[in-house]
Amino acid sequence: MPERTAPLRFAEPVPKNGAVRSPYGFDMCESCTTCAHRGEYIFCNLSQPALESFEKIRSTAVYPKGAILFVEGQGPRGIFVLCHGRAKLTTSSAEGKTIILRVAEPGEVLGLSATLSGKPYEVTAETLEPSEANFVSREPFIDFLRDQGEAALNVARELSNHYHCAYREVRTLGLSGSASARVARLLLDWVVDNGNSNEMHLRLTHEEISQLIGTSRETVTRTLASLKKKQIIQVRGAKIVIGKRDALANLANS
Repeated sequence: MPERTAPLRFAEPVPKNGAVRSPYGFDMCESCTTCAHRGEYIFCNLSQPALESFEKIRSTAVYPKGAILFVEGQGPRGIFVLCHGRAKLTTSSAEGKTIILRVAEPGEVLGLSATLSGKPYEVTAETLEPSEANFVSREPFIDFLRDQGEAALNVARELSNHYHCAYREVRTLGLSGSASARVARLLLDWVVDNGNSNEMHLRLTHEEISQLIGTSRETVTRTLASLKKKQIIQVRGAKIVIGKRDALANLANS
Protein backbone atom coordinates (compact mmCIF):
# COMPACT_ATOMS: atom_id res chain seq x y z
CA MET A 1 0.00 0.00 0.00
CA PRO A 2 1.20 3.56 -0.69
CA GLU A 3 2.43 5.70 2.19
CA ARG A 4 0.07 8.42 3.38
CA THR A 5 1.21 11.91 4.29
CA ALA A 6 -1.60 12.60 6.74
CA PRO A 7 -3.18 10.48 9.49
CA LEU A 8 -6.45 8.74 8.73
CA ARG A 9 -9.50 10.41 10.19
CA PHE A 10 -11.77 7.86 11.79
CA ALA A 11 -15.07 9.19 13.10
CA GLU A 12 -16.43 8.07 16.44
CA PRO A 13 -20.06 6.93 16.88
CA VAL A 14 -22.47 9.44 18.40
CA PRO A 15 -25.12 8.34 20.91
CA LYS A 16 -28.40 7.08 19.50
CA ASN A 17 -30.22 9.71 21.54
CA GLY A 18 -28.11 12.55 20.11
CA ALA A 19 -29.38 15.60 18.27
CA VAL A 20 -31.76 15.04 15.38
CA ARG A 21 -30.01 17.67 13.24
CA SER A 22 -26.41 16.88 12.37
CA PRO A 23 -23.68 19.56 12.44
CA TYR A 24 -23.74 19.41 8.62
CA GLY A 25 -27.37 20.41 8.28
CA PHE A 26 -29.10 17.11 7.50
CA ASP A 27 -31.51 15.19 9.71
CA MET A 28 -30.00 12.15 11.36
CA CYS A 29 -31.81 8.83 11.59
CA GLU A 30 -32.29 8.22 15.30
CA SER A 31 -34.06 4.91 14.81
CA CYS A 32 -34.28 2.49 11.89
CA THR A 33 -37.86 1.67 12.89
CA THR A 34 -39.00 5.28 12.34
CA CYS A 35 -36.65 6.24 9.50
CA ALA A 36 -38.29 8.15 6.63
CA HIS A 37 -36.40 5.96 4.15
CA ARG A 38 -37.59 2.68 5.64
CA GLY A 39 -38.60 0.38 2.79
CA GLU A 40 -36.79 2.49 0.23
CA TYR A 41 -33.42 0.78 0.52
CA ILE A 42 -32.71 -2.93 0.16
CA PHE A 43 -31.20 -3.51 3.58
CA CYS A 44 -33.73 -1.25 5.35
CA ASN A 45 -36.73 -3.10 3.91
CA LEU A 46 -37.14 -5.45 6.87
CA SER A 47 -40.03 -6.42 9.10
CA GLN A 48 -40.53 -4.66 12.43
CA PRO A 49 -39.02 -7.56 14.49
CA ALA A 50 -35.93 -7.68 12.27
CA LEU A 51 -35.43 -3.90 12.47
CA GLU A 52 -35.80 -4.01 16.24
CA SER A 53 -33.08 -6.68 16.38
CA PHE A 54 -30.87 -4.54 14.13
CA GLU A 55 -31.41 -1.55 16.44
CA LYS A 56 -29.77 -3.44 19.28
CA ILE A 57 -26.48 -4.03 17.45
CA ARG A 58 -25.97 -0.82 15.46
CA SER A 59 -24.23 2.44 16.36
CA THR A 60 -24.71 5.64 14.41
CA ALA A 61 -21.90 7.96 13.35
CA VAL A 62 -21.71 11.24 11.47
CA TYR A 63 -18.63 11.68 9.28
CA PRO A 64 -17.08 14.78 7.69
CA LYS A 65 -16.08 14.86 4.05
CA GLY A 66 -12.86 12.88 3.55
CA ALA A 67 -13.34 10.57 6.55
CA ILE A 68 -12.00 7.03 6.18
CA LEU A 69 -14.49 4.28 7.06
CA PHE A 70 -12.04 1.46 6.46
CA VAL A 71 -8.79 0.86 4.61
CA GLU A 72 -7.82 -1.65 1.94
CA GLY A 73 -5.98 -4.56 3.58
CA GLN A 74 -7.40 -3.86 7.05
CA GLY A 75 -9.00 -6.74 8.94
CA PRO A 76 -12.81 -6.58 8.77
CA ARG A 77 -14.26 -4.77 11.78
CA GLY A 78 -17.82 -4.91 10.47
CA ILE A 79 -20.23 -3.30 8.02
CA PHE A 80 -21.30 0.29 7.42
CA VAL A 81 -24.84 1.01 6.21
CA LEU A 82 -24.71 4.38 4.47
CA CYS A 83 -27.75 6.40 5.58
CA HIS A 84 -26.87 9.83 4.21
CA GLY A 85 -24.14 11.08 1.86
CA ARG A 86 -21.85 9.23 -0.54
CA ALA A 87 -18.54 7.37 -0.29
CA LYS A 88 -15.95 6.43 -2.88
CA LEU A 89 -14.47 2.94 -2.90
CA THR A 90 -10.88 2.94 -4.11
CA THR A 91 -7.98 0.56 -4.56
CA SER A 92 -4.30 1.48 -4.86
CA SER A 93 -1.16 -0.06 -6.33
CA ALA A 94 2.20 -0.29 -4.60
CA GLU A 95 3.35 2.60 -6.80
CA GLY A 96 0.60 4.84 -5.44
CA LYS A 97 -1.78 4.78 -8.41
CA THR A 98 -5.40 4.93 -7.24
CA ILE A 99 -8.57 4.08 -9.07
CA ILE A 100 -12.17 4.54 -7.94
CA LEU A 101 -14.09 1.29 -8.29
CA ARG A 102 -17.47 2.90 -7.66
CA VAL A 103 -19.32 5.52 -5.68
CA ALA A 104 -21.64 4.23 -2.96
CA GLU A 105 -25.00 5.92 -2.50
CA PRO A 106 -27.37 6.06 0.52
CA GLY A 107 -28.78 2.68 1.45
CA GLU A 108 -25.71 0.70 0.42
CA VAL A 109 -23.87 -1.67 2.77
CA LEU A 110 -20.11 -1.15 2.75
CA GLY A 111 -17.55 -3.77 3.76
CA LEU A 112 -20.09 -6.56 3.35
CA SER A 113 -17.99 -9.12 1.46
CA ALA A 114 -15.00 -8.79 3.78
CA THR A 115 -17.17 -8.95 6.90
CA LEU A 116 -18.86 -12.15 5.76
CA SER A 117 -15.67 -13.86 4.54
CA GLY A 118 -13.41 -12.72 7.36
CA LYS A 119 -10.84 -11.59 4.80
CA PRO A 120 -9.32 -8.07 4.73
CA TYR A 121 -11.29 -5.22 3.20
CA GLU A 122 -10.70 -5.21 -0.56
CA VAL A 123 -11.04 -1.44 -0.90
CA THR A 124 -10.73 1.84 0.98
CA ALA A 125 -14.00 3.63 1.72
CA GLU A 126 -13.83 7.42 2.01
CA THR A 127 -16.74 9.84 2.34
CA LEU A 128 -17.20 12.30 -0.53
CA GLU A 129 -19.42 14.60 1.52
CA PRO A 130 -20.71 14.84 5.10
CA SER A 131 -22.35 11.49 5.75
CA GLU A 132 -24.15 9.34 8.29
CA ALA A 133 -23.73 5.59 8.60
CA ASN A 134 -24.76 2.75 10.87
CA PHE A 135 -21.89 0.54 11.98
CA VAL A 136 -22.36 -3.08 13.07
CA SER A 137 -19.44 -5.16 14.37
CA ARG A 138 -18.68 -8.41 12.56
CA GLU A 139 -19.73 -11.05 15.10
CA PRO A 140 -23.06 -9.43 16.10
CA PHE A 141 -23.84 -8.94 12.41
CA ILE A 142 -23.21 -12.60 11.54
CA ASP A 143 -25.35 -13.69 14.51
CA PHE A 144 -28.07 -11.30 13.29
CA LEU A 145 -28.05 -12.94 9.84
CA ARG A 146 -28.30 -16.41 11.41
CA ASP A 147 -31.40 -15.33 13.34
CA GLN A 148 -33.08 -13.20 10.66
CA GLY A 149 -33.57 -15.07 7.39
CA GLU A 150 -35.09 -12.10 5.57
CA ALA A 151 -32.02 -10.01 6.41
CA ALA A 152 -29.78 -12.77 5.04
CA LEU A 153 -31.80 -12.74 1.80
CA ASN A 154 -31.41 -8.97 1.50
CA VAL A 155 -27.66 -9.34 2.04
CA ALA A 156 -27.57 -11.85 -0.83
CA ARG A 157 -29.36 -9.30 -3.01
CA GLU A 158 -26.90 -6.61 -1.99
CA LEU A 159 -23.95 -8.82 -2.91
CA SER A 160 -25.63 -9.47 -6.26
CA ASN A 161 -25.91 -5.70 -6.78
CA HIS A 162 -22.21 -5.34 -6.02
CA TYR A 163 -21.46 -8.02 -8.62
CA HIS A 164 -23.48 -6.20 -11.29
CA CYS A 165 -21.79 -2.89 -10.42
CA ALA A 166 -18.38 -4.55 -10.76
CA TYR A 167 -19.41 -6.07 -14.09
CA ARG A 168 -20.52 -2.68 -15.38
CA GLU A 169 -17.26 -1.04 -14.35
CA VAL A 170 -15.15 -3.76 -15.97
CA ARG A 171 -17.26 -3.41 -19.11
CA THR A 172 -16.68 0.34 -19.16
CA LEU A 173 -12.91 -0.04 -18.71
CA GLY A 174 -12.42 -3.11 -20.88
CA LEU A 175 -14.79 -2.64 -23.82
CA SER A 176 -14.69 1.13 -24.32
CA GLY A 177 -11.64 1.67 -26.50
CA SER A 178 -11.08 5.42 -26.20
CA ALA A 179 -11.18 7.72 -23.21
CA SER A 180 -14.03 9.63 -24.89
CA ALA A 181 -16.03 6.41 -25.12
CA ARG A 182 -15.44 5.74 -21.43
CA VAL A 183 -16.67 9.20 -20.46
CA ALA A 184 -19.75 8.75 -22.67
CA ARG A 185 -20.47 5.31 -21.18
CA LEU A 186 -20.14 6.70 -17.66
CA LEU A 187 -22.60 9.52 -18.41
CA LEU A 188 -25.09 7.03 -19.86
CA ASP A 189 -24.77 4.82 -16.78
CA TRP A 190 -25.48 7.86 -14.62
CA VAL A 191 -28.58 8.59 -16.68
CA VAL A 192 -29.89 5.10 -15.89
CA ASP A 193 -28.99 5.46 -12.20
CA ASN A 194 -30.82 8.81 -12.20
CA GLY A 195 -34.13 7.26 -13.18
CA ASN A 196 -33.48 7.70 -16.91
CA SER A 197 -33.47 11.48 -16.52
CA ASN A 198 -31.25 13.44 -18.91
CA GLU A 199 -30.50 16.04 -16.22
CA MET A 200 -28.21 15.22 -13.31
CA HIS A 201 -25.81 16.72 -10.81
CA LEU A 202 -22.10 16.33 -11.51
CA ARG A 203 -21.04 15.36 -8.02
CA LEU A 204 -17.51 14.16 -8.82
CA THR A 205 -14.49 16.25 -9.68
CA HIS A 206 -12.73 15.72 -13.01
CA GLU A 207 -9.91 14.05 -11.07
CA GLU A 208 -12.34 11.60 -9.45
CA ILE A 209 -13.97 10.85 -12.81
CA SER A 210 -10.54 10.11 -14.27
CA GLN A 211 -9.84 7.66 -11.42
CA LEU A 212 -13.20 6.02 -12.06
CA ILE A 213 -12.62 5.34 -15.77
CA GLY A 214 -8.84 4.89 -15.81
CA THR A 215 -7.66 8.00 -17.64
CA SER A 216 -6.18 11.42 -16.84
CA ARG A 217 -7.92 14.48 -15.44
CA GLU A 218 -6.85 16.49 -18.48
CA THR A 219 -8.49 13.95 -20.79
CA VAL A 220 -11.77 14.13 -18.85
CA THR A 221 -11.76 17.94 -18.97
CA ARG A 222 -10.99 17.94 -22.68
CA THR A 223 -13.65 15.33 -23.45
CA LEU A 224 -16.38 17.15 -21.53
CA ALA A 225 -15.45 20.40 -23.26
CA SER A 226 -15.71 18.65 -26.65
CA LEU A 227 -19.11 17.17 -25.79
CA LYS A 228 -20.29 20.61 -24.73
CA LYS A 229 -18.99 22.23 -27.94
CA LYS A 230 -20.87 19.63 -30.03
CA GLN A 231 -23.99 20.32 -27.91
CA ILE A 232 -24.17 16.66 -26.92
CA ILE A 233 -24.25 17.86 -23.32
CA GLN A 234 -24.95 21.16 -21.62
CA VAL A 235 -23.34 22.28 -18.39
CA ARG A 236 -25.47 24.42 -16.08
CA GLY A 237 -23.48 25.11 -12.95
CA ALA A 238 -23.16 21.79 -11.15
CA LYS A 239 -25.69 20.13 -13.48
CA ILE A 240 -25.17 18.25 -16.73
CA VAL A 241 -28.00 17.97 -19.23
CA ILE A 242 -27.78 15.33 -21.95
CA GLY A 243 -28.90 17.15 -25.11
CA LYS A 244 -28.20 14.46 -27.72
CA ARG A 245 -28.53 11.07 -26.09
CA ASP A 246 -28.25 9.12 -29.35
CA ALA A 247 -24.99 10.86 -30.19
CA LEU A 248 -23.67 10.07 -26.71
CA ALA A 249 -24.66 6.41 -27.13
CA ASN A 250 -22.88 6.26 -30.51
CA LEU A 251 -19.73 7.66 -28.90
CA ALA A 252 -19.97 5.17 -26.02
CA ASN A 253 -20.12 2.29 -28.49
CA SER A 254 -17.26 3.55 -30.67
